[in-house]
Parts: sequence; C-alpha cells; structure tokens
Amino acid sequence: MEKLWWKQKAIYQIYPRSFCDSNNDGIGDIPGIISKLDYLKDLGVGGIWLSPVYKSPNDDMGYDISDYYDINPEYGTLEDMKRLFKEAKKRDIHVIMDLVINHTSDEHPWFIESKKLDSPYHDYYIWQKGQTKKNGKELPPNNWQSMFTGSAWEKCPENGQYYLHLFTRKQVDLNYRNPKVIEEVKKILRFWLDLGASGFRCDVINMIYKESFADGKPAVYKRGHEHFLSKPGCHAILKEFHDEVFEPYHAYTVGETADVDIENAKTFTQGELSTVFPFEHTESDYFLLPLWKRKYNPQRMINALIKWQEHVDWNTIFFENHDQPRSLSRFGDVGKYRKESGKMLATVLLTLRGTPFIFEGQEIGMTNVPFTDISQLRDISSVNVFNLLRKFHIGKKLAWHWVMNFTRDHARTPMQWKNTANGGFSTVAPWLMSNPNFTTINVEAETQDADSIANYYKTMLSLKTRTSALQEGTFTALHLGKKVLAFERSEGSETIRVVANMDHKPHRLNAPLKGKKLLGNYPLEDYAGVKKLQPYETVILKTK
Repeated sequence: MEKLWWKQKAIYQIYPRSFCDSNNDGIGDIPGIISKLDYLKDLGVGGIWLSPVYKSPNDDMGYDISDYYDINPEYGTLEDMKRLFKEAKKRDIHVIMDLVINHTSDEHPWFIESKKLDSPYHDYYIWQKGQTKKNGKELPPNNWQSMFTGSAWEKCPENGQYYLHLFTRKQVDLNYRNPKVIEEVKKILRFWLDLGASGFRCDVINMIYKESFADGKPAVYKRGHEHFLSKPGCHAILKEFHDEVFEPYHAYTVGETADVDIENAKTFTQGELSTVFPFEHTESDYFLLPLWKRKYNPQRMINALIKWQEHVDWNTIFFENHDQPRSLSRFGDVGKYRKESGKMLATVLLTLRGTPFIFEGQEIGMTNVPFTDISQLRDISSVNVFNLLRKFHIGKKLAWHWVMNFTRDHARTPMQWKNTANGGFSTVAPWLMSNPNFTTINVEAETQDADSIANYYKTMLSLKTRTSALQEGTFTALHLGKKVLAFERSEGSETIRVVANMDHKPHRLNAPLKGKKLLGNYPLEDYAGVKKLQPYETVILKTK
C-alpha cells in the first residue's frame, strides 16, 4: 500500500502577504514564495499551505473572496500560481489551498446579484426579514452574534432584508440548503485540483450548515453557535464533497473546526476530511476568551495533547498559525531559555503522531510583537474588539492589554529573512510593521548558528523522515512526572521514547531514563539513569 505523503512529512503554512515581497511594494506575493521554495525544500517540509491568494477586497485579509477562480493582483497572476504549482512539484512539495466557503465577500458577483429578490442567486445566501416589535422597532431576525463582535445580521438597503454574516458584514454566509451552492463549490474544488493543488485547508468548515435560525442561548461570545457548529447537515455535505471530489483526486484535507469535540472530530475524519485542527491545547493559557489570559500551565497543555493523541487515530499537530500569537511567547521563553524552549516545542510538534504544521517564522523562533498603539494593527478582529471595549468604558490601557493578549497580528508580521531593512522582507515599508527583533532573529543568522532553533528544526525534520516509528508508529503515553510530556512511538521492532520538560523549572522524573540518544536540546549525551530534566529539556531516545 502506497504511503500517504501527509503522514510522512510536515506542512509549512505560508501567510502570503507577509512571506516574501518580490516587487518591493510592501506586500508579499507568489513570485516571492517561488523564490523561497529551495529554502523550504532544504528545511525538509513536504507541503505548503497557502492562506488565501484569491481576489479579495481584503476586509479580513483574503478570507473574504470576490473571485474563487483568480488571484489577487497584489499577489500576482493565475500564471504565477501555475508556476508555483510547477516549481513546488519539482521539489516534491505539495501545495494546499485555503478553502473559504462558509462565506464570500459582499463584492462577489453572486452576492451583488442576490440582492434582487427575483434573482436565481438570491437563494445563494441566507436572507431573512427582520422582527418588528410591538413598539414598531425593527430588530434583526435573531440574536446571533458575529465572531468579530456585534450582530451577525446586516440589513440591505436595496431590498429591506437582512443577510447573515458570522464574521464581518463584508463576509456573507452562503446558503448550504441550496443544492446549487454545493455544486458551485464542487466546481471550485475541481478547478484548483486540476491546476495542481494537492488539497485544501477548509476554513471554519464546521459552521457551513445552519440547522435552524432560532435565538441563541445567552452567551458572552458566539451566541447562536448551537444552531450551526458541527451539525449533521455539515457532515452530510462534507461526505458528498469527499465522495465526489476529495477521494477521486486523492486530495488531503484539513478542517478548521471551532470548538470541535472528540466525537465530532472522529466523524469528520471518517469519510469526510483527512484531518481537523483541534484547538483545546491552544487554550491552555487563557480563560473563556483569548483576551483573558491566565498563567500558562504546561500540564493543561500536556493533558490536552495526550487526550487527542489517544482518542483520534490520526490528526494534526500545531502550535501556531495566522490566527494565533507566537508559541515561543506563549508556551516557551523568549529570554534565557529561548533556544531550549524553541527546540523543545519543535521536538513535541514533530514527534507526536499526526500531521505537523509549522507556521512561517516558527522555525526561527519568531516572537510576539511590541505594538504600542491600535493604529499599528491591521487585524480587523483586534480593532473591533478594542473599539467595543472602549465603547463599554473599559480603560484604554486595559483594553489595549487585552487586545495584545490575542491579536492575530503577532503572527502576521513580515517574515524575518536577514538583518537588513524590514528584516529583508521588502526594501519599502511593509503592509504591517516588522518585529524590531529581526536584527537578531532572522533566517540568515539562524542558518549560520549551528546551535540555532532553525537548524534544530532541520535536523528534527530529517530524523522524522528517516525514522518509521516517528511517522506512522503507534502512540503510548508515559507518565514520568508533572509538567513532563513523555510517550513512546513504535513501528515494527523500532521504539522511540520522547521526553520533554515543558516547564521553565527543573523537574524530577519518577523513573530513570533509558535508551540511546538520537537528538536533544541539551549537550548531555548519555541519558541512561537520568532522573531529572532541566528547564525545557527534551530528548529523543531509541529504546529498541
């Protein structure tokens, strides 16, 4: 049986706007990505996931698509995209497109036409009449909230009806009760697969089917979610996509599945999607909402990782993406133990069972950004939340502190290539400010330092490729001590033991280590009998 590439290799996420600017307009582009394919090949990844490159007004930085069949001119042309597929294939790198089909831009021709009540496109979207109260006041059709604050409904002056938008008012939800919408999506899927895509990352895919439009239960955030998250109708649609498109094309798919539980994850990954992104482990440093931080407790992270490893046979492993602040700033140490913690996170990421995802810059230890003012941010969700907090008379200082806890712009600053203007991303001012630490944290410096986080990633990816147990081997959790993640991966006669102190303090183990060291982030070579790990210390041992 032929091995699946996504079970052998890591996937590298590229946020095109911030990766590499080839024409010096301050915006990353497709030719820039092509120019860095050799870097990615040398790193050792087997696939790249591109955040959206389609035509878009950029209300939500490309996640509001106005044409699924063409490229945003800021990023290049369709011919550039074809060249990217071709050049990536030469290097045995698969390209995963970002599939954004819960909603389109309000500038998409379908939506513009749908405003006409007698148009065949009217039913492509979710239109409802408002509610009129006894006092004559008109309210939206229900009390659902947008994920980006405020009502999830917007009244259209052209027809007097309300349309649903679970995100910004320029991101209009499609109506998946309409079979014509499902057929349109199939056409989009086949178009990109025929051009050379190897699959899709499916944006907010478990929200596409709205089971009812009743009011939502009282909630601080996501009010109404019980009517649209992971519903049977969603599973049915994804099974149809799988059977008619994904499976015949041997496409790899990964779903962004908000609040997904184990049982739904199992359903999604059995004849619907290849994998999903669970977010439980990324919630280990906040309370209720990402803007309310709590002290990071590695044990919460460890418990979540083990839970998902033991209950879902094959899934994804990730610590970062374009929506999450930097993992080194959250789960590691950007100071004294920067290298040790960065390498420890790399070890965990690349040795757990599943498909690992590396976000651009993660491999060089990029960190959160010292923004100082709301005017520096481009993330619409951060700006909306800040304005809402101020509206409710939250002090500017506290509102800013809360926004800094979660802003997506921490991850979206330009890739740091070298110690030149703007980190070598562009010779002109970039669309979003560069992290000032590009002077010391950059690809060039990391490459030249044999002991760097980047070179550790490269070594780790090579080890994974050469070691069958670290690919499709079984997972067995070990309990060696508090705040220590320990497990074994086994395949045939080969067994690999991974031990990682995920804490900033030393920790004693309740049993001595054994086995031959394959890789670690401390200089010690002989781990036989070791019963104490230093801060963020990790080691990979071959026990048989």
